[in-house]
Amino acid sequence: MADSQTTAPLADFSAPMTSGQTFTLSGRPATATVLFFYPKDNTPGCTTENIAFRDLHEQFAAAGAEVYGISRDSLRSHEGFKSKLGLPFELISDGDEAVCQAFGVMKMKKLYGKEVRGVERSTFIIDADGRLVKEWRGVKVPGHVDEVLEYVARRGVLE
Repeated sequence: MADSQTTAPLADFSAPMTSGQTFTLSGRPATATVLFFYPKDNTPGCTTENIAFRDLHEQFAAAGAEVYGISRDSLRSHEGFKSKLGLPFELISDGDEAVCQAFGVMKMKKLYGKEVRGVERSTFIIDADGRLVKEWRGVKVPGHVDEVLEYVARRGVLE
C-alpha cells in the first residue's frame, strides 16, 4: 500500500447507518477510520468479527481511530445486530452495493460447494485526510482485529 503522503484521497461517498445517521466520507471527524466489510449480520464469522471490534473499541479510540462495520444488510437488520451484540460503533447499510463496488469487495465465492456472489471480508484504514493507507482483503477472522489495532497504534494514523 502506498504511503498516505502520496495517495490521492478516496472519492466521497455517503450511506445510511445505524442510529438514524448517514456516513459521509468527507464528513468524518478528523480522525482515522477503520472500515470493515463483512458478508452478513448474525452469521458465525461476522458475529465473531464484530465482537472482536467491539471488545477492542476503546483501544481503537485511544489510538485515534473510529470503527465502522459495513455490509449489504438492511438498517433494520443492522439495528438488531448492533443491539444484540452491544456494538459501540455504527454499522453502515450498503443495500445497493455502491460502497462495496467502490472498494472492490464483491467477489464470486464458494459456499457449500456453490458459486455465489458476495462480500469478501476486507478491512480498510482511511487517514484523517481521506486517503487509503492500508487494506486487508480475504480476511480470516482469528487474530485479524488485533492486527488492525496493532497497525493503527504503531503507525499513528493521524500523522
